[in-house]
Amino acid sequence: MRKKRRTFTKAFKEEAVRLLDSDTRTIEEVAKDIGVPESTLYRWRNELRGAAPPVDVSDNEALSPSEKAELKRLRKENQRLRMEREILKKAAAFFAREDK
Repeated sequence: MRKKRRTFTKAFKEEAVRLLDSDTRTIEEVAKDIGVPESTLYRWRNELRGAAPPVDVSDNEALSPSEKAELKRLRKENQRLRMEREILKKAAAFFAREDK
Protein backbone atom coordinates (compact mmCIF):
# COMPACT_ATOMS: atom_id res chain seq x y z
CA MET A 1 0.00 0.00 0.00
CA ARG A 2 1.44 3.36 -1.02
CA LYS A 3 1.55 6.40 1.17
CA LYS A 4 -0.32 9.43 -0.03
CA ARG A 5 2.07 12.21 -0.96
CA ARG A 6 1.75 15.15 1.39
CA THR A 7 1.35 18.66 0.05
CA PHE A 8 2.14 21.85 1.91
CA THR A 9 0.84 25.36 1.43
CA LYS A 10 3.12 28.23 0.54
CA ALA A 11 2.36 29.79 3.93
CA PHE A 12 3.51 26.62 5.73
CA LYS A 13 6.75 26.57 3.72
CA GLU A 14 7.39 30.25 4.42
CA GLU A 15 6.80 29.74 8.13
CA ALA A 16 9.17 26.75 8.18
CA VAL A 17 11.90 28.79 6.47
CA ARG A 18 11.24 31.68 8.87
CA LEU A 19 11.81 29.27 11.76
CA LEU A 20 15.14 28.27 10.24
CA ASP A 21 16.26 31.86 9.85
CA SER A 22 15.07 33.28 13.17
CA ASP A 23 15.55 30.34 15.49
CA THR A 24 18.71 29.14 17.16
CA ARG A 25 17.74 25.53 16.60
CA THR A 26 19.44 23.38 13.99
CA ILE A 27 17.75 22.35 10.78
CA GLU A 28 17.42 18.80 12.13
CA GLU A 29 15.46 20.03 15.14
CA VAL A 30 13.15 22.21 13.06
CA ALA A 31 12.57 19.38 10.57
CA LYS A 32 11.71 16.97 13.37
CA ASP A 33 9.38 19.49 15.02
CA ILE A 34 7.35 20.17 11.88
CA GLY A 35 7.56 16.59 10.57
CA VAL A 36 9.36 17.01 7.26
CA PRO A 37 12.73 15.72 6.03
CA GLU A 38 15.76 18.00 6.29
CA SER A 39 16.28 17.88 2.53
CA THR A 40 12.79 19.28 2.04
CA LEU A 41 13.58 22.23 4.32
CA TYR A 42 16.80 22.92 2.41
CA ARG A 43 14.87 22.86 -0.87
CA TRP A 44 12.13 25.16 0.44
CA ARG A 45 14.71 27.60 1.77
CA ASN A 46 16.49 27.71 -1.59
CA GLU A 47 13.23 28.10 -3.51
CA LEU A 48 11.96 30.91 -1.30
CA ARG A 49 15.27 32.76 -1.34
CA GLY A 50 15.27 32.73 -5.12
CA ALA A 51 18.12 30.29 -5.63
CA ALA A 52 17.95 28.92 -9.13
CA PRO A 53 17.61 25.17 -9.49
CA PRO A 54 20.72 23.48 -10.88
CA VAL A 55 20.89 23.62 -14.65
CA ASP A 56 22.15 20.64 -16.61
CA VAL A 57 25.47 21.69 -18.12
CA SER A 58 24.89 19.60 -21.23
CA ASP A 59 21.81 21.69 -22.13
CA ASN A 60 23.72 24.93 -22.44
CA GLU A 61 25.08 25.13 -25.98
CA ALA A 62 26.53 28.64 -25.51
CA LEU A 63 29.44 27.32 -23.44
CA SER A 64 32.62 25.87 -24.84
CA PRO A 65 33.64 22.39 -23.66
CA SER A 66 36.28 23.84 -21.31
CA GLU A 67 33.71 26.25 -19.83
CA LYS A 68 31.26 23.39 -19.33
CA ALA A 69 33.91 21.37 -17.51
CA GLU A 70 34.85 24.31 -15.30
CA LEU A 71 31.19 25.05 -14.52
CA LYS A 72 30.61 21.43 -13.56
CA ARG A 73 33.71 21.46 -11.33
CA LEU A 74 32.68 24.73 -9.66
CA ARG A 75 29.16 23.49 -8.97
CA LYS A 76 30.51 20.33 -7.39
CA GLU A 77 32.92 22.36 -5.26
CA ASN A 78 30.13 24.78 -4.28
CA GLN A 79 27.94 21.88 -3.17
CA ARG A 80 30.79 20.44 -1.09
CA LEU A 81 31.50 23.81 0.54
CA ARG A 82 27.84 24.32 1.43
CA MET A 83 27.73 20.89 3.03
CA GLU A 84 30.90 21.65 5.02
CA ARG A 85 29.42 24.96 6.17
CA GLU A 86 26.27 23.23 7.40
CA ILE A 87 28.35 20.65 9.27
CA LEU A 88 30.34 23.42 10.97
CA LYS A 89 27.12 25.20 11.96
CA LYS A 90 25.82 22.01 13.54
CA ALA A 91 29.09 21.40 15.36
CA ALA A 92 29.12 24.95 16.70
CA ALA A 93 25.55 24.57 17.95
CA PHE A 94 26.43 21.23 19.57
CA PHE A 95 29.45 22.59 21.41
CA ALA A 96 27.58 25.72 22.44
CA ARG A 97 24.91 23.57 24.10
CA GLU A 98 27.55 21.38 25.74
CA ASP A 99 29.20 24.35 27.45
CA LYS A 100 26.03 25.40 29.29
